[in-house]
Formats: sequence, C-alpha cells, structure tokens
Amino acid sequence: MTPDLTIGVVGPHDLVERVMLMGHAAAPLPCRLVAAAYRDEQEAPDKVTRLGPGVDACLFASPVPYDLARRSGVLTMPATYVQLGGAALVAALAKAALDTRVDPKRVSIDVVSRADVEEAYTDLGIPAADVHSRDEPGATGTIAAYHERLARQGATTGALTCLPAVAERLHTAGVPVIRIRPTSAAVRTALHTAALLGAHHRLEESQLTVVLVEVPTLREPVRRAAPRYWRDELRLSLHRLLVQEANRINATVWPIDDHSYLVTATRGSIAAATDGFRVLPFAARIREELGLAVEVGVGMGRTTHDAESHARAALARTQAGKQAQGFAVDREGRALIPAPRMPPTGATALKPKGVEVLARLAAKLEGGDTVVDAEGAGKMLGVTPRTARRLLRTLVDEGLAWPLPPNRTPQPGRPRQLYRLIVEKLGPR
Repeated sequence: MTPDLTIGVVGPHDLVERVMLMGHAAAPLPCRLVAAAYRDEQEAPDKVTRLGPGVDACLFASPVPYDLARRSGVLTMPATYVQLGGAALVAALAKAALDTRVDPKRVSIDVVSRADVEEAYTDLGIPAADVHSRDEPGATGTIAAYHERLARQGATTGALTCLPAVAERLHTAGVPVIRIRPTSAAVRTALHTAALLGAHHRLEESQLTVVLVEVPTLREPVRRAAPRYWRDELRLSLHRLLVQEANRINATVWPIDDHSYLVTATRGSIAAATDGFRVLPFAARIREELGLAVEVGVGMGRTTHDAESHARAALARTQAGKQAQGFAVDREGRALIPAPRMPPTGATALKPKGVEVLARLAAKLEGGDTVVDAEGAGKMLGVTPRTARRLLRTLVDEGLAWPLPPNRTPQPGRPRQLYRLIVEKLGPR
C-alpha cells in the first residue's frame, strides 16, 4: 500500500483550523495534514522550514505567504495556495453591502488581482471605476498603510483585505474593514491540487538516478616518483568513502574501472544530497578528506540504461567546462539547472575573497613555483596553518587552486596536502 501523502498547511490560525477540520477526506488521495499556523504572513518561510523535508506538498492560505516562501528559497517541495478571487470576493462584497459604513463601489482591495476584481464587479453589475486594488506583495504595515491612506483621503469608504494581520491593524485604526475569506469550495479545490502535486512529486522523487564519479588524478599516467601502492590505497579510500555516502542515502556503489565509479540511487535521495541539484554530490567530502577533485555526472531515466546514458552526457558537460549547475540531466535528456536560491530579505551577497588571497600568495611565490601547502601559505599570509588550510579550500571551491594528491611520507601523522595555485586566472601581472 502506498504510504499517505503529507501536506503542510501554512496560514493564519483560523484557516489552518478550518482545513484541519475538513480533514483528508476533502483530498482525492489518502493524506496526512500537518498544521503550520502563523500570526503574520512574514513568518511563512520559517514555518515551511520547520515543516522539513518530510512534507510532500505545501498548501498556503493565499498568494502572499506563498510568494514570501518562494522568494526566500525555502520551497523545496511543490506548493499551491487557496484562491481568494471569484466566490470569496463576491461573498466579501455581499458583506460590504450589508455594512452601512461601506459602499462596495468605493473600497480598496488587496492581494486579489485587478482582473479578478473587475470580473467579480462585472458579474454583479457594479461599476469598479472607483475601486482601488493592490496585488503587489508587501509587509503587513505597508499594506495596512495603503488602505488607511485611501480611507483618510476620502477615496474609499472601507477596505477588503485577505490578510488577518492587516484587518487587525485597520480595525485598531478605525478603518471599516472586511476580511476576504476563502470559501469551502476554494479550500477543497486547493487541497485537491496540493494532493495531486504531492503525489506527482513523490513519483518524481522515486525516479531512477545514476551518478558517475570520475577521478582525474587516477586517470592520469603513473608518475615514476609516485610509490606503486599509492594509487591502490587511494582507490580503496575513495571506494570506502563513496560506500559510506551511498549508505547514508540508501544508494549502491560499483567501481567501473581504475578511475571511475557508478552510484545508483533515486532522484529524491540525490536531490537531498545536492541541495536540489545545486552542488555536486560527494565532491566536498572527497576533497576535504582525500584532497581529490572529482568530475561528476548525474542522469535520470526510465531504465538503468537510459539513466546511465544521461549521466555520461552530464559528465561530458562537466569535463567540457560547463557551469557547475548543470551536472544533472533529466529523463528527457535535458540539462537540469535549478533556479538559484533567493537570499533572505535584506541579505547582501558577500564578495568572494578568493582572488584577493590568490593575488597575495602569487606576489610572494619564488622561482615560478605555484605549489604550496597550508604551512607555507600561512607564513606568506601571516595566518595560522589552520586558517591557511581553510583559505586554500576556498580557492579550490572558486576554481583558483587545484588539490594535488596527498604527499605520503614514511613519517607518522597526517600527510601533507599540496595545492597548485592557478595564478593564470589573475591575468597579466
């Protein structure tokens, strides 16, 4: 039996309670509803984060919390929201007509699109020329100020709002206000849509996925100076690490040849391990523990053969120097390039310091030697070896340095990790 879907319900307390009371019987598939109620729409991204990865889909109270969650980059699952136009708006207008303080022909409306407003007024045979509408997202205070300003200017007789927090502020300010509440039919439709989105997402998550991992260092000809056992030891260490990573995501690993491995998993497990296909799988740990750079291709398909073919196509893209976000190919053979995560509101992008660090190191290199270790780099930069090691890894992440195989010595202790600085990226000096 297919396990029940899990749908997170994100909205104000009254709507969440209403959806929970309707229960999973309103959905077309067996599902479990998880409540995530907030007091203000600005809390929506945090509520989605708290729901975690166990949710198959999210249902939002209106477009406002949905848009806030989408912009903050926390939506890693399908999502939809309850429509507040149509019958919901008509019901609010009927309440406005019964309120002696409010003239429905002279009101301000938020969230609902202008097209939906004009359609509802046309259906009712009421002119909408003096109706003000605002569908742009914004903070609670900004939207409340919009309604209040129009009321103080005499342009409107009251406000119709979809947001409970705005309604509270306007009521406190003495502005006549009526909530636009979703109808039961709109809630059932949204819950139906969320269940279908979650079911489709679950099918996508279980899609067969193949990961090809190649190690350029092991692909290169053997150097005379390198000990014979070095490659065998490195292969064993790499295989052991990949098996550990594969066990963590319920995948399997097979060595293909002396320098490449094949990992079989599901789309969902790889998506979780790559931040939604934004970072290369396994690469960070391999670089950190073994000092190796790897080339990775991820492929999906209806059969193992298709998935492996797509993984090889993705690997070829990586080896050809294509952008890092494009290392996966979907089952249709198209490069899977996810949308970048949006930074939280007010956050500023930090300027990479890699080029500055590389320039400082390059200025102190002698005799054209571009190979350094953490101890030598620390002396050049005037920092501790630990800090230098972190800075060198930053250079690797930004493509400004290349980790060389660990320098094995007869002495006990941690082998010395060497890095080749790619000073060519600084341009003419």
